[in-house]
Amino acid sequence: MRDLSFETTFAVLSFDRRNDNADVAPPFSASYERRLSSQGRSCRVHPIRGVQDVRCTGLLVLHALLLCAACAPVSKLPQLPAGEIKAEQRKQQIAQLRSYLGQLSRLDNVAFQLRVANRDDCEDRAWAQIGLIAGTVASLPRKFRSFSHEALAVSWTHATVLSIADNSPAAVAGIKIGDQLLTFNNEPVPRHGTAGWIRGYVRNNGERPIQVLIRRDGIDETRAVVPMIACAIPIELQVDSSINAFTTDDRIVVSSSLLRAARTDAQLALVVGHELAHANLGHLNKRRANAVVGWIGGAAVDAGIIIGGMSTYGAFSRVLAQAGARAFSVAFEREADYVGAYYAARAGYDLAGSEEIWRMLSLEDPDSIRIATDHPITPVRFVQMLKVVEEIEDKKRSNLPLDPEPRYMQVNNDGVETTRETRP
Repeated sequence: MRDLSFETTFAVLSFDRRNDNADVAPPFSASYERRLSSQGRSCRVHPIRGVQDVRCTGLLVLHALLLCAACAPVSKLPQLPAGEIKAEQRKQQIAQLRSYLGQLSRLDNVAFQLRVANRDDCEDRAWAQIGLIAGTVASLPRKFRSFSHEALAVSWTHATVLSIADNSPAAVAGIKIGDQLLTFNNEPVPRHGTAGWIRGYVRNNGERPIQVLIRRDGIDETRAVVPMIACAIPIELQVDSSINAFTTDDRIVVSSSLLRAARTDAQLALVVGHELAHANLGHLNKRRANAVVGWIGGAAVDAGIIIGGMSTYGAFSRVLAQAGARAFSVAFEREADYVGAYYAARAGYDLAGSEEIWRMLSLEDPDSIRIATDHPITPVRFVQMLKVVEEIEDKKRSNLPLDPEPRYMQVNNDGVETTRETRP
């Protein structure tokens, strides 16, 4: 349909250029016409040479009017000196890095206690560790380097100790935060890739003592550090506004928001213990196996329908694979809560009141109170934790080993038991 409004409104803008030089190109070239056409706009050159198409002129005028009429602030804003903005930016960067290190130190401390106390459950994924985090400016991510020395007093030339776990071999040897690590058994600690080098060196060394040369307040001294075996799955801190933690094939990730939500170290130990239980119990592989079983069943249905002369395009395979992956998802989560609580108790954490974390998390995610997807609803997790803590306390009073009880259970979609639990 022709745009009559443009042609009517701007008809007065058309003009006859029959007396102009016929060789002069019209003010709207073919390239401009093509550009507007590519943007879905209507523009053409009048078939009579020298006559402007009114729609092109109308579009230009409309663009100019819209630009002039665009919304803009009505208040007189203060002038902001670039230097002040730069200074404030640096302050916030320093504060963020210090906050991150504080959270990382807390997570690493809790994680180390869990790793040591539950090393037998980690089986072949446990090796020697000393319980410290160290780095140089050069070994940190590039975005931190310009202000890391000011924020953390990190050295450019020698690895600086940034965090030490309680009761770790490094702490027992008397190493402190701020010490510079010079050599391990006379082997220089590198400036680049410091944390990875330390992990590799200690792992290869095993439980044999390491003579660590440190520098403190300008004075060099040697400390004998005896590593201990602990679960080795990496536990990482991720800066994230969502409250979350998850386990992959090779690591555990905890969000910074979850650390803030966990008000006590016992609550944080429950979270990390839950993820460590996922890893040790092989839940990821079990879910993959269930997905394969579902896929096989779906593929059989797809094949039968195809034989009948109709194509399903693999619909049943996809749907039943997803159903298989979720078949025991809620039960796996409940099991991880149960075993993770034992992990935290073995590490020495007092779990009384730790169940409150589920009430707190329900406030952040109200749907979790009544809707179960692949996790139990939070009331189930709260009540179960009360029962588990009571079970653990009974074992402590009876001087029994803090070992989870093997059980068989059936759960409905809300994660609530539908059959009585029985012990084999």
